[in-house]
Amino acid sequence: MMDIFGIPIQALLGQLMLGIVNGSFYAVLSLGLAIIFGVLKIVNFAHGAFFMLGAFTAFLLAQYMGLDYWVTLLVAPLLVAAFGMLFEFLFLRRLYGLDPIYGLLLTFSLVLVLEGGFRVAFGSSGQPFATPEQLRGTINLGFMILPLYRGFVIVSALLVCLATWFVIERTSLGASLRAATERSELTQAFGINVPRLITLTYGVGVGLAAFAGVLAAPIFHVNPSMGSSLVIIIFAVVVIGGLGSIMGAIVTGLGLGVVEGFTRVFYSEFSSTIVFLVMVLVLLLRPAGLFGREEG
Repeated sequence: MMDIFGIPIQALLGQLMLGIVNGSFYAVLSLGLAIIFGVLKIVNFAHGAFFMLGAFTAFLLAQYMGLDYWVTLLVAPLLVAAFGMLFEFLFLRRLYGLDPIYGLLLTFSLVLVLEGGFRVAFGSSGQPFATPEQLRGTINLGFMILPLYRGFVIVSALLVCLATWFVIERTSLGASLRAATERSELTQAFGINVPRLITLTYGVGVGLAAFAGVLAAPIFHVNPSMGSSLVIIIFAVVVIGGLGSIMGAIVTGLGLGVVEGFTRVFYSEFSSTIVFLVMVLVLLLRPAGLFGREEG
């Protein structure tokens, strides 16, 4: 068995796989957060709660309606996106143009309501969510044993991230969205319904968080606090990648997942803080983020 710096290669490969899986969650979540901030300029502190809501929606659809995993993977994010759009329409849009602290306080209040409600209904210990039968077991890649479901998480997260990037950066819908962000009145004059476009964008952002929650459900117990432990890391990922940068969110999320995984091997006590150390270094050297644009 080959060793690298005294550590078995299998241990390193195992942590690499774990880091890519975590990085996949980081990428999808930070992508949704970057889209919301880039368009609405709202610090969506409820992003982790929408992640949790996606997992619980899939759990409820499977438990009480008998829907299989593949249906819940499609339906749960759509339902959470619809809830997010209703929240934006009724409450969040009243705060546009005001100090960002108001948006942060409102979304933080939503976190307290959602997490408290699910904690009362289901407790804090969590609910198990079965891995789909087609994705149970492992596959031998020659250099490592890869659980099928974790491989599915990586592939599906990358596909969703790349598809979202393509829509925003390479289609007319994305061009309208960017125009609405920079010149909303001019965009409205061309007949584009900017408020509706903004509501749809918020729905897409929280739908991505819910999609990540459904992916995470078979790996973690579905519990009310599952998003709270991620949201601070996701904010750090978005800051490192560059606020509002789509590609920055994707690349930084995957990269930091891998860095965090390797840190667990070499110095496990440091793994929970490595992301924030990287954030401090990036802010010192490049305040706009790795993929952000300097203003002025």
